[in-house]
Amino acid sequence: MDVMGDKATLLETGRFVPSSDREDPGAVAEEMRHRAAAEAGDVDAMSVLGSLLLRRGDLDGAESLLRAATAAGDRAAANNLGVLLHQRGYVEEAAGWWRIAAVAGSAAAAHALGRHHRERGDEPAAEYWLRQSAEQGHTLGAYALADLLEHRGDAGAERWMRAAAERGHREAAYRLARALDRRAEQEGPGDSETRAPRLAGDGRPEGDRSLVEQAEQWYRQAAARGHRRAALHLGAILEKRGELKEAGRWYLTSAKDGEAKAACALGFLLRDAGDETNAAVWWLKAAQDGDGNAANALGALHAERGETQTAERWYRAALDAGDVNGAYNLGLLCAEQKRTAQADQWYRRAAYAGHREAANALAVLLLQGGDAAGAEPWFSKAAEAGSVDAAFNLGILYASRGDDAQALRWYERAAAAGHTEAALQVGTARLREGDEQEAERHLRCAAGAGSAEAAYRLGTVLDARRPAAAAPALGEPVARKSECEEWYERAAQQGHRRAQVRVGMLAAGRGDVVEAARWYRLAAEAGSRNGAFNLGLLLAREGSEPEAALWWTRAADAGHGRAALRLALLYARRGQLAEGQRWAARAVDLGPAEVAERAARLGEALRQELTA
Repeated sequence: MDVMGDKATLLETGRFVPSSDREDPGAVAEEMRHRAAAEAGDVDAMSVLGSLLLRRGDLDGAESLLRAATAAGDRAAANNLGVLLHQRGYVEEAAGWWRIAAVAGSAAAAHALGRHHRERGDEPAAEYWLRQSAEQGHTLGAYALADLLEHRGDAGAERWMRAAAERGHREAAYRLARALDRRAEQEGPGDSETRAPRLAGDGRPEGDRSLVEQAEQWYRQAAARGHRRAALHLGAILEKRGELKEAGRWYLTSAKDGEAKAACALGFLLRDAGDETNAAVWWLKAAQDGDGNAANALGALHAERGETQTAERWYRAALDAGDVNGAYNLGLLCAEQKRTAQADQWYRRAAYAGHREAANALAVLLLQGGDAAGAEPWFSKAAEAGSVDAAFNLGILYASRGDDAQALRWYERAAAAGHTEAALQVGTARLREGDEQEAERHLRCAAGAGSAEAAYRLGTVLDARRPAAAAPALGEPVARKSECEEWYERAAQQGHRRAQVRVGMLAAGRGDVVEAARWYRLAAEAGSRNGAFNLGLLLAREGSEPEAALWWTRAADAGHGRAALRLALLYARRGQLAEGQRWAARAVDLGPAEVAERAARLGEALRQELTA
């Protein structure tokens, strides 16, 4: 009858379960029967009645009954007597009774004795008695043994943690899940357990399940039993998998149980769903419970609304909670307000605490202030810590000094981490070196990530390889767009003026005048002198010479020599010799050489005509 040893104490606390305020008539009658039997000398009744009184907190009434039952050889009574004495502070005497009960085969007493020895630092004795308890199927004994072995780094810890979890111990289930999670991170994706299979919750052998799946199973079991951190981790797994509704339910369960991180995560989930109001409610709860991430989120929310004082207050709260992002965010806030000295102070505080983006921001601030020498070590520190932006900024810094080799090294490092502009810089450098294959690879990366300049340059690389195509014959179907034109068009759609001109030229080459005019006009209106010149040519061929003159004028005013020569010829044909001579002189000044030569001859002819 080892009832009391298993049920008298709450999990992990050693506290006694309080008796109910309302008496159950059946329980009262049962107690009266046990009392009568105990008075008649029934040892079992003494043991059970003593355990009932112990549960109720009546230590005086329980002790005499338990001592009497123990003297008669009842091992459950010996265990419970140890519990009672431990409660009264007689630790050594309690351990003596636990030993007697444990030797008699009480798993509960062996567990209690094992914990007693561990508290005193006697780990060998603790392991011996906890193993005795665990091997008899005692759940708390299995958990305590697993905890001891895990503390020592013993590989056998998982076996006993699993045993306790399988018997319903929620903390064991949570810790088993965490251990599986850590192993999954260490082994990387695709690795699996090589242990002998054990049946998991869905009937599949665990050897056939990934570590992540097994971890989720145990998180789920612990969470279902009310473990708030397990519910938090389960929510995170589900959110990562895209199962947001169920993730939100577990976050809510955990948050309601007081888990600040879950309240914070729930806030982000609600924010992403567009419910900013309720997101702020949960962030506030989490921040008030000391979660720095939630305080930062509240600060960002108020900063977006222009409520800078409230934002600053929350960022400071985040910092007070130990979140160094608070200092970084304070630096950003001050920088936006042109409070450079304060921004420097906050960035430095975060940077000295190891915040790599703060180190990068500090370096940028110093560079903007003209202190390149002071900026460089902070860029280096941030880059070495993994800041992609800092690596790119180091590339810019070295390039500004003419150290192209060092610049390229940092650009390549940033590009390898996915920095779009860095990939463009590497691609451009490789083009200059003649390494077209490497250039294309980096330009494709940058263009694919949305860089218009990279898309244009990739188009030029592919265009140079393309064989020249003849103009389509009348009635011949228009050829399919080449890959280079597709990249030009992607850049053109992002407003890249040279790409717009090139797309227009390719369309004109296919005979698509309307499409060509559209792209030329877009480029010209955005300030492209080549676009304006080509649009003028197209309009002139279509018979719209007055409008063509307007675009050529715009191009010539922007420094386009050929446009100036076209205007000189146009005015000469119209008989406006003085205006033609003026534009010819302008073309001579603008060049290039062949244009200047033709314009000089035209200007001389017009001068002679004017003086004849």
